[in-house]
Amino acid sequence: MPTPNIVFVMSDDHAAHAISAYGSRVNNTPYLDRLAREGVRMDATYCTNSICSPSRASILTGTYSHVNGVASIWTEIDYRVPTIAEVLQDAGYQTALFGKWHLGEQPASAPRNFDAWRVFPGQGEYVDPLMIGPDGAETVPGYATDIVTDQSIDWIRQRDPERPFLLLVHHKAPHRPWVPDEKHKHLYPVGSIPEPSTLFDDHSTRSQAVRGVHMSVADDLAAEELNEKLPDELRGPENREARMRWKYQRYLRDYLQCVQSIDDNVGRLLDVLDAEGLAENTVVVYTSDQGFFLGDHGWFDKRLMFDESLQMPMMIRWPSVIPAGSTCDAMVTNVDFAATFLEMAGLDAASALPTSQGRSFLPLLRGEEVPDWPDAVYYRYWEHDDPIHHAPAHYGVRTKDYKLIHYYGAGLGVPGSSDRLFESEWELYDLQKDPAELTNVADDPAYAETRAGLAVRLGELQAHYADLPYEGPSTPAPSWSWADKKALSQVAKYLENLPERGQA
Repeated sequence: MPTPNIVFVMSDDHAAHAISAYGSRVNNTPYLDRLAREGVRMDATYCTNSICSPSRASILTGTYSHVNGVASIWTEIDYRVPTIAEVLQDAGYQTALFGKWHLGEQPASAPRNFDAWRVFPGQGEYVDPLMIGPDGAETVPGYATDIVTDQSIDWIRQRDPERPFLLLVHHKAPHRPWVPDEKHKHLYPVGSIPEPSTLFDDHSTRSQAVRGVHMSVADDLAAEELNEKLPDELRGPENREARMRWKYQRYLRDYLQCVQSIDDNVGRLLDVLDAEGLAENTVVVYTSDQGFFLGDHGWFDKRLMFDESLQMPMMIRWPSVIPAGSTCDAMVTNVDFAATFLEMAGLDAASALPTSQGRSFLPLLRGEEVPDWPDAVYYRYWEHDDPIHHAPAHYGVRTKDYKLIHYYGAGLGVPGSSDRLFESEWELYDLQKDPAELTNVADDPAYAETRAGLAVRLGELQAHYADLPYEGPSTPAPSWSWADKKALSQVAKYLENLPERGQA
């Protein structure tokens, strides 16, 4: 079999439950559905740190945040560990990146090992965005999602047809503030969008840390972001329910209209691969850097370990290898992506990317049974008490049946975190009896044995990934520089053989 091309399409903040192939109740995405119909739909793909920059770093490097150093949106990649672009370029692949980068704008953190790249500085703009590349910066007229697809298609058509390629198509959409393309502004009108069953979750059994987050659609999502003035009669605590409904309809309208442009442009890209005769031997991946709350539990944004935020959509088409219309419910994470792509390219991931903490799930995509596949995933959110959303630092373990979360409540010096200490708290959810995660049973005596077992599993995963559990205010504060990181003994055991790869 010839070496495959890899086209990796990633959006920003696109929740799986806003894709009709995943059973969305709120929108229709025919071109993403085509990708699922012609390939595999991954039903248990999870991010390891639900926020933009850290997820992107984990995807590129196959490592957790404490290893690659990108723990928050306030940190930049410093290439302490190699990336899949570097490995594949060394293996003879042509490489290109277009769209959102969000891993730093300084020369030391700019994209590396790409033959061609143009990216948005920071979050980027939806209309007439500024883009930077090896030759400088320019304003590109048009709508961002169309522009990124145009650039990707142009590069495909101009590539060397004799060599395989890796193409990263990184869309800004549907990140806030939501600015839909004009041609989609008639879709999903106010009043037509179904509400989630948990829109009015009262959070009565949640930890205090979670009850204190500033992610309420009713109270924290500014009406100005929805391009409308909040009616005076909806102000005040007595009008919260009506205000929630008013904002929800406008939030989802704008969000889903931005998603529709993603869907259209995935369709354009698939059509070009067909026209160029590339479809059979090209791996096409669609995912998002994390999930997103779409009014679920009354929230917007992400960060927390609830499934709406934790789950990443992922659909993969590779006609010569992956059975069409298949599904996979094995638990995988974004740390596993790099090893999988390298094995797809015919490389031994363990030797090609020895720093990777992930495992290739290519056998699962082929439909093979893998008896020793992991039965749990480990998650850690570092950006404690950030200045906008005030989400607490936490880590946890998710199995098929349960989820245990420890809100340890300390910033540990991570950029973007506050110095405030929160009381240590735990949450436990029985995902079989309570799939909506409404009832925290961490202190229910009936779950004492389950909680103890999950705590052991959590410790095993932290040891496996060489992460340091929080042990109180005396826990060493990670300094996200290469030299200081070596001082952390447990992490050092993993990192001691890695090359010194700091900023160039």
